[in-house]
Amino acid sequence: MVKQYVVRPLLALCMVGGSPLVLAVEGGVGRPITGQQVFSNAGIVPPEPGWVMSLTSIWYDGDLKGNSQIPIGGAISSDLDMKVSYTMANFTHVWDTGKGRWNYASAIGVPVQHTDVSASITGPRGRTLGTEDKATQFADMLVTPIAAGYHFDEVNHISFSMPIYVPTGAYNVDRLANAGQNTYTFMPTVAFTHLDGKGGEFTLDTGLEFYTENDETDYQNGDLFTLDLLWTHGFGNGWAAGMAAGYIQQINDDSGAGATSGFRGRSVGAGPAIGWTGKFADAQANFSLRWVPEFDTKNRPEGNGIAANMTLAFF
Repeated sequence: MVKQYVVRPLLALCMVGGSPLVLAVEGGVGRPITGQQVFSNAGIVPPEPGWVMSLTSIWYDGDLKGNSQIPIGGAISSDLDMKVSYTMANFTHVWDTGKGRWNYASAIGVPVQHTDVSASITGPRGRTLGTEDKATQFADMLVTPIAAGYHFDEVNHISFSMPIYVPTGAYNVDRLANAGQNTYTFMPTVAFTHLDGKGGEFTLDTGLEFYTENDETDYQNGDLFTLDLLWTHGFGNGWAAGMAAGYIQQINDDSGAGATSGFRGRSVGAGPAIGWTGKFADAQANFSLRWVPEFDTKNRPEGNGIAANMTLAFF
């Protein structure tokens, strides 16, 4: 059973919800990018103890459609356009808990983000505050104190985790381009993986995101629900291809200055994914690439997300 899935483990422990943009729900977005929360074998915590290291880069280019307005830093924004490059180095430790049905791991992610944002910003008295900003900064760290995985059998697996974003990233209430969001975010997550035995898989990842209040703006973000899936078919020699898809829905209203009742964001997207799994030096390796265009959004920017990943597992 180990050999079937140990080569692509645990990226999701560092990346669940791990594609934050420049703005929180306060900016109409929140941390997730559509279709980027799920990764290969997200439902599997391997039985072999050791370390997993990964590097993931996500590029997102989107803009707010129509005449929608969103709150940013206590002001009101329209004509929002954002380009984000988000890169995270992830370190996961699989604990030595034996080869039973339950296994456990912990993870930490350290991200850097380049942000390029333009918007029409109007203050409470109609004063224009700014229109464009860009910066490259450290973003909020992602910590997963514990993740538990259960193996139903050799091909069906489920994992439970509680990733937490810690507000360690750069944040300035007077800037548009903030890599940090100045909030803790708690994200209970469940992922299920079915292996087809031929190098392909079906993985479903679902979670909630609960934000603390931004004490710089006294703004409370609404909670988010995310549902992502990854399906791939194996073609031999370690290659697999398929599709990734995602759905994001805000489930309650924001509160605070500039909040609008009923202003709940939603997005849907789907696109192709490809990956290779095999031996790289002394590590088991996985390289993957995906493109997820959004095609149905409401009260959120609409655009394209592209993610590239390299994962190395040492067992």
